[in-house]
Amino acid sequence: MRVVSGIKPTGNLHLGNYLGAVKQWVAMQDDIQAKGGETMYFIADLHGLTEWITPAAMAANTIEMTATLIAAGIDPDRSILFNQTRVSAHSELGWLLNNVARVGWLNRMTQFKDKAGKNREGASVGLYDYPVLMAADVLLYNATHVPVGEDQKQHLELARDIATKFNNDYERELFTLPEPLISGAAPRIMSLRDGSAKMSKSNPSEMSLVKLIDSDEMIAEKFRKAKTDPDVLPETMEGLEGRAEARNLITIYAALSDRAPDDVLAQFAGKGFGAFKPELADLAVATLGPIRERLTRLLDDRGEVGRILERGAEKARDLAAPLLLDVQRTMGLQI
Repeated sequence: MRVVSGIKPTGNLHLGNYLGAVKQWVAMQDDIQAKGGETMYFIADLHGLTEWITPAAMAANTIEMTATLIAAGIDPDRSILFNQTRVSAHSELGWLLNNVARVGWLNRMTQFKDKAGKNREGASVGLYDYPVLMAADVLLYNATHVPVGEDQKQHLELARDIATKFNNDYERELFTLPEPLISGAAPRIMSLRDGSAKMSKSNPSEMSLVKLIDSDEMIAEKFRKAKTDPDVLPETMEGLEGRAEARNLITIYAALSDRAPDDVLAQFAGKGFGAFKPELADLAVATLGPIRERLTRLLDDRGEVGRILERGAEKARDLAAPLLLDVQRTMGLQI
C-alpha cells in the first residue's frame, strides 16, 4: 500500500488549514504505516503556478508549508517529503500523459470552470491542464491509494481513465490504477467573527482567525473575543440550527480534541459561552503551542528545511526513475 498526496504551498497558515488538511495528513501517516504501508507527501509547487504568484512568495510559501507539516507531525524519516520541482519526472510524465488524455475529458473538469469563472479565455493553460499533472503525480509512483475530498474525486477518476487508456493503447499493465482513500470529512472551520464565512488569511480582521504562529496569549484572546450568542449550549448539534458562530466553536473544540461534536455538547450542555470559551482557549493553546514552538525553530533555519526537501526528493527520484524510463521505452522514446 502506497499513499501519495500533495498540497499547494501557502504561507502564514491558520487553524483552518491545520484542522482541515495538515492534521488529517499526520493521522494518515500513522494509520497507513501501522498497516505496513508507505506514505509520500509533496509540496505541489508546480500546481501553485497555475495562478499568479511572485517568485519570492512561492519560495517562502514552499518552505513555510514544509516546516508546518514537520512541526505538526509529518516525520521526514518515516514519510517521503519533497516538493514537485525537485523531481523533474513529474513534469516529464505529465507531458507524456498529455498525449494520452483527451480534450473532452478535460472539458468536463468542474474545477477549471469554477476557478476560471467568466475569464476562461484569460486563464492560464496550466489551470486548464493541471489535472493531467495531478494524474502524473500519483501514477509516477504506482500509488495504490490517493486521499480525496469531494472536490478531488473527478481528478482521481481522470487519473484512472488515463492509466487505463495507456495500458490498453500499449497493451501493457504498466500503470497501477489508484483507489480513493476516503477518510472522515475534514472539519470546515469558519471565521471567529462571522460563522458564515470560512476562516481565511484574506480577512482584514486579525481577530477572525488563529494563526499557527500566534502566541498563547493571542490565541486565548481571540477565542475569548470570538463572536457568539447569549443562549446556552444545547445537548446535540441539531440544537445549534441557525447559530453559526456557536456551531463553529463546537466544531473547533471537537476537532482539536478528536471527539464527536455531540460528545462535546454532552459535556457542556446547559452552559453558556462564559464557561465554554476558556475551556476552548486552553485546549487550543495546549494543542497549538508545541506546534508553534517547533515551527519557529524550523523557520529559524530555512536552509535546513530546504535540505530536508532535497533528501526527500532524492528518495522520490529513485522511485520515479524506473517507471518513467519504462513509460518512455513503451512509447518508443528510449532507443
